[in-house]
Amino acid sequence: MTTGYLALIILAVILLQLAVGAMLIYFRRRSHYQQLDGQTERAEPSSPAATTAIFADDTASEPYHPAEAAWKGFREFIVQRRVPEDNQQSVCSFYLAPSDGQPLPAFKPGQFLTFKLAISDADTDQTKSVVRCYSLSDAPRSDYYRISVKRAQAPVGLPEIPAGLASSFLHDHICEGDKLQVRAPGGHFHLMEAEPLPIVLIGGGIGITPMLSMLNSLLENGTDREVWLYYGVGNGSDQIMKQHLQTLADKHHNFHLYTCYSAPLESDIEGIDYQHKGRVTLHLLRDTLKLMRYQFYVCGPKPMMESLVPGLEEWGVDSGDIYYESFGPASLIKHEKPQPTASEHPITVTFSRSGKSILWNATTDSLLEFAEANDIDVMSGCHAGSCGTCQTAVTSGEVDYTQQPDADVEPGHCLLCISTPSCDLTLDA
Repeated sequence: MTTGYLALIILAVILLQLAVGAMLIYFRRRSHYQQLDGQTERAEPSSPAATTAIFADDTASEPYHPAEAAWKGFREFIVQRRVPEDNQQSVCSFYLAPSDGQPLPAFKPGQFLTFKLAISDADTDQTKSVVRCYSLSDAPRSDYYRISVKRAQAPVGLPEIPAGLASSFLHDHICEGDKLQVRAPGGHFHLMEAEPLPIVLIGGGIGITPMLSMLNSLLENGTDREVWLYYGVGNGSDQIMKQHLQTLADKHHNFHLYTCYSAPLESDIEGIDYQHKGRVTLHLLRDTLKLMRYQFYVCGPKPMMESLVPGLEEWGVDSGDIYYESFGPASLIKHEKPQPTASEHPITVTFSRSGKSILWNATTDSLLEFAEANDIDVMSGCHAGSCGTCQTAVTSGEVDYTQQPDADVEPGHCLLCISTPSCDLTLDA
């Protein structure tokens, strides 16, 4: 047997061993993902009243067992603390405790609180009721909730548009010891705790707040799931809770932090203050994430949402693994919305309690906008179908939704902010 022939035999044996090894790895990984898919299909998210997870309280030695049910309507809370969270003091955290001292029900990390604020109008010297929603920014606790509110400034170059009414009121007038009216936690954007997949949290600007709630909850519960956080801000002066996030990254081997500065200051040091120069993009995700299946949670400004969410699907991420929260009405159009049914006849909208019957204007975006334009006093909050504040009883007629409601709608009611009339309509308003 020649030396060359022997070498060929040895090479063939080595190649055969490599092929067998590759096949074994393939089938093991395939079995693993089939198991993950099976677990995901069997897992159903629990309701707020049936949450089984136990959350640790920083201030207590005993674990927090969630209360049985949330409350109805608005409940009085006292502001225990105010904490500025960024160098510019444009974001302030409010720690809220119930006035009655009773334990708080758990919420699903990522949900929000709805506030009814009594704000004085300096021009008319009258007080008006304003409803707004703010994401919870911490893990569930037995004795307090936390929200972190960014002061909404007037848009650059548009001085005729006022600064945020509610956020300015909270920053300028709400002090420790003041009382606020709060509706129970709600919202369908929340952590799917029963599913076993690794998690990617993406927060842009103040969109970091629900991600903080999810992150704190996961790590305090001692999860073994891999967690990535991509946090996009302008620079170090805009970032909130910097030390807290770094401490979590140092303490938990399964937490991977990517802070992204789109316009870093000279004093911001890459690799120390932030991990990536630029915005959170699909290119960054593809460069830093392993090739495997994840749950993605996304919350941020409109440009980021409109690029990332469709981009993830184009990358091959299943739409069922993408969860997102949009701030403001129609801030993200992910899928084609159902179009309202066209009517050949004029439609009349009757507001029974206000005693007004008005011809519907087909150019109006929603019944809420129509009511406000005609001086009908209707409570509202998010203007995006999430909080349920504008839910109104329909006495007769039907409505079309311009998008799927996020809030739970009672039978015989509609959400004015995302609906239009499909025929003559009578509302209890």
